[in-house]
Amino acid sequence: MSDVPLEHLTTEARNPASRDLDRLTALEFVRLMNREDRVAVDAVAAAGEAIARAIDAAAERMARGGRLIYAGAGTSGRLGLLDAAECPPTFNVPGGVVVGLIAGGERAFVHAVEGAEDSEALGATDVARLAVGARDVVVGIAASGRTPYAIGVLRAARARGALTIAIACNRAAPISDLAEHAIEVVTGPEVLTGSTRLKAGTAQKLVLNLLSTGVMVKLGKTYGNLMVDVQATNQKLLARSRRIVADATGLEPAAAARALDAAGGEVKTAIVAARLSIDPAIARERLRAANGRVRDALGE
Repeated sequence: MSDVPLEHLTTEARNPASRDLDRLTALEFVRLMNREDRVAVDAVAAAGEAIARAIDAAAERMARGGRLIYAGAGTSGRLGLLDAAECPPTFNVPGGVVVGLIAGGERAFVHAVEGAEDSEALGATDVARLAVGARDVVVGIAASGRTPYAIGVLRAARARGALTIAIACNRAAPISDLAEHAIEVVTGPEVLTGSTRLKAGTAQKLVLNLLSTGVMVKLGKTYGNLMVDVQATNQKLLARSRRIVADATGLEPAAAARALDAAGGEVKTAIVAARLSIDPAIARERLRAANGRVRDALGE
């Protein structure tokens, strides 16, 4: 644990720009919050090189069959769960490949579990329960950078040989010392003092967007900027799948829909089959040989 008192953390300091917060008109409040939100974007940009290194390292582990595991308490844990939940429908990854851990368990997503975030042992227990190993990537998320639960997760994960990444919103964060890749996005004092669900939470979500999307792009889950591994689990996503096939092949909408149906709803297969004028079964084999990468299957 850091020797820096909690009140000395920049995420806990008072923001001079919002000292008269309760006197502002609604419009003044909106403009102030918007100005402060830009700080989060700039903080993420400043950490760009660290984030890029983490993406490369995480993709290498996951290409060998590893998992991406997020862990945090409170808002940090909820953001990890949110990003994990979005990966299966967006990138067609099986359940359990991208996992979110939150101090106190999934019920803590809605209801606070008192004391859970203060337990390093609970973090270590959750790592053991998941049987974390050397192929896995474990991301500890903590705005303060000193949450005991996140520290326990990272310490236990590193001992098991997992790749460790830390995301904090203060400099010289204790969780940074426990990670091979430390990402510090310094967002400064919040508009509402200490409410790190605001700028700090926004910055954390931006980093998670970069991390998960960057890794999935490197794993061949996209073709250009098209999400070719999307799961068509509802009518909106079915329509999107048809548009993706049309965009990638130049087919008219009706022909794209037929190509998708012939490919059993597999967007990648439909694209390769249509572009190369081959049977979907052959397209599927080409994709398998290309490790699922559409561009390689097409020979581009």
